[in-house]
Amino acid sequence: MITINHLQKNFGEKKAVDIDNYTINQGDMIGLVGNNGAGKTTLFRLILDLLKVDNGAVTINNIEVSKSEEWKTFTGAFIDDGFLIDYLTPEEYFYFIGKMYGLKKEEVNERLVPFERFMNEEVIGQKKFIRNFSAGNKQKIGIISAMLHKPQLLILDEPFNFLDPSSQSIIKHMLKKYNEETNATILISSHNLNHTVDVCPRIALLEHGIIIRDIMNQNSSAEKELEEYFNVEE
Repeated sequence: MITINHLQKNFGEKKAVDIDNYTINQGDMIGLVGNNGAGKTTLFRLILDLLKVDNGAVTINNIEVSKSEEWKTFTGAFIDDGFLIDYLTPEEYFYFIGKMYGLKKEEVNERLVPFERFMNEEVIGQKKFIRNFSAGNKQKIGIISAMLHKPQLLILDEPFNFLDPSSQSIIKHMLKKYNEETNATILISSHNLNHTVDVCPRIALLEHGIIIRDIMNQNSSAEKELEEYFNVEE
């Protein structure tokens, strides 16, 4: 699904990402963890061709992301609220996203139904622009828009941020179910180790832009290893 080869990105003297080789298989559900500045968001932005690489390449289904846009048809992502068009209502934004993927309004409405509990009657029908929503509801709008076209690759940066505990629980269940039912590849990053361990059977630990550990997480087996690592760092 995703192959990373000799990938490097520097910001001045700082090496933000430096990954020799890393492979993500179709159907993998991977959690990216690391301290602030470890390179998690930068890596996601390189995978999505939102940043120009200094060296190396990212390929998705044998498509080099910087040389073709074909991978975008089966990819969904939400990094931050800069992805949103904040002068639209959520409904207008969902219809806009749907139109990009050839979905009619009726189809968009149908695809929003499974998200009703997640939206908790706080997103649709509010008659206000996205910019006037809380950070938590903006997060929900972004996550839903990334999943609307049922992508085979889903990338979410800090999806649990700003969400109340109930919404965090719902989205964890939704992501696991989506992965099981569609065999989609899902990449998430999170500062919250508990959420990551709960959701992801595979965990990549980043330090200074390098994947220093690739951990198979069976029945939350990675929790102890991660806690020991981060306690040492403190």
